[in-house]
Amino acid sequence: MSMIVITGATGALGGATVDQLLQMRPADEIAVVARDPGKAARFAARGVDVRTGDYRDPGSLPAAFEGADQLLLVSSNDPTADAVGLHRNAIDAAVRAGVGRILYTSHQGAAPDTPFGPGRDHAATEQLLAESGVAWTSLRNGFYAHSLQWLLGPWRETGVVSVPADGPVSWTGREDLAEAAAALLATHGADDGPVTLTASAAPTFEQIADMVAARAGRPIGFEVVDEDEWVAAQVAAGQQEAMARFSLGMYQAAERGFFAGTDPRLATLLGREPRTVPQLIAEIVAG
Repeated sequence: MSMIVITGATGALGGATVDQLLQMRPADEIAVVARDPGKAARFAARGVDVRTGDYRDPGSLPAAFEGADQLLLVSSNDPTADAVGLHRNAIDAAVRAGVGRILYTSHQGAAPDTPFGPGRDHAATEQLLAESGVAWTSLRNGFYAHSLQWLLGPWRETGVVSVPADGPVSWTGREDLAEAAAALLATHGADDGPVTLTASAAPTFEQIADMVAARAGRPIGFEVVDEDEWVAAQVAAGQQEAMARFSLGMYQAAERGFFAGTDPRLATLLGREPRTVPQLIAEIVAG
């Protein structure tokens, strides 16, 4: 029996991956790791082995990863945490537990020189994986499309999409990425090293503003404003400056082309085209 262990199972991406995997593999071949096992009760009810583990508690991880032929290591989503340190704890534990392969949820544009902070963390984590001695695959996911709900700003009220920089982004549905990860795990189909998983197009924010206008049935303007002015506006609206500058890095990375590429691998894994940006925009406008 081949055992698949998935971390972050109580989060959106990890949980959706488990749901998809349960349609492909028996429950007794799946284990999930959660900081609070009670929050994974729905998986336990279906026969999945629920284990306790926390990246912040390295001692909890080797037992949580025991017997894993494949481990899906879902990256930390806390922008205030030492993500690389947390990932190091998990990778070291996977080595001690004798895990066969680590699949890590990275991000398109992972690079040491990206203005997008998580992209630098992902690049550093990929380096740790490369040095670990364990077979590894980095799932370089396209930018999660649901992020557009806040990255487009208060366009409903202002009638304008205002950004501090513009560039192409391969907005990709998180549900599609979860399904692809499950397919790779179920088939042992992961390649060595980075694998890029994106939707088929990478529109700019200006193009997305046009899509929003067409869907909303009213004019929506677009403007690129001074970066410091944009940060000041976010702070004035109640956001912490550190978080505003965190978001600023995303726009800067888009402008520099870090999210511009698209790849057919996701469509191949899904056996269909991924959800498109117009489809995703329709949901945002309707919401």
